[in-house]
Amino acid sequence: MNETLAVLGFSTTPLELISFALAVTTVLLNVRQNHWAWLFSITSSATYAVVFFDARLYGDSGLQLVFIAASVWGWYQWLRGAGETRLVVTRLGAAGWAWAVAAWGLGFLVLSWFLKNFTNTDVPHIDGFLTAGSLVGQLLLARKKVENWTVWIVVDVLYVGLYLYKDLHVTAVLYAVFVLLAARGLRAWSNIAQVKR
Repeated sequence: MNETLAVLGFSTTPLELISFALAVTTVLLNVRQNHWAWLFSITSSATYAVVFFDARLYGDSGLQLVFIAASVWGWYQWLRGAGETRLVVTRLGAAGWAWAVAAWGLGFLVLSWFLKNFTNTDVPHIDGFLTAGSLVGQLLLARKKVENWTVWIVVDVLYVGLYLYKDLHVTAVLYAVFVLLAARGLRAWSNIAQVKR
């Protein structure tokens, strides 16, 4: 699954292509609030963990393992929510934003320090920053907060550059598509949250 092949001028592997298809399906289902998105998330996270490890993106590889656990939790949250009712789309308040930004900042400091001192990655700071942001985005998504899409737009734009730098061209295209899908998700969920006020 790791043999190199060329697709539309990009160098890739079969595993990266499979991961790409699973990840696009995940986000399309998330935009529609379809709980089956979480199953696709678990599968794409498992395959991308291997792709990122092979590219020495250890933060991203480890993040995929966290995504698997978060996806199980998110699936449960979407089906059961708080108690026995399903979650509805809501917005963060000022305190929620403060916690999200603080968690991202603290996560960045811890992860970039760890990656710099305990791995052979050549991009510890950006990997740590994007991994921390992705964790925040995933938690907000699992709780059906509209702002998860804003986090994903920021993270995905920066990931495009990182993946181009790491010669993961197909994954860079995927994250460019994610930016568009996140914008679509932001618009759709914003409309839903306004209706429910």
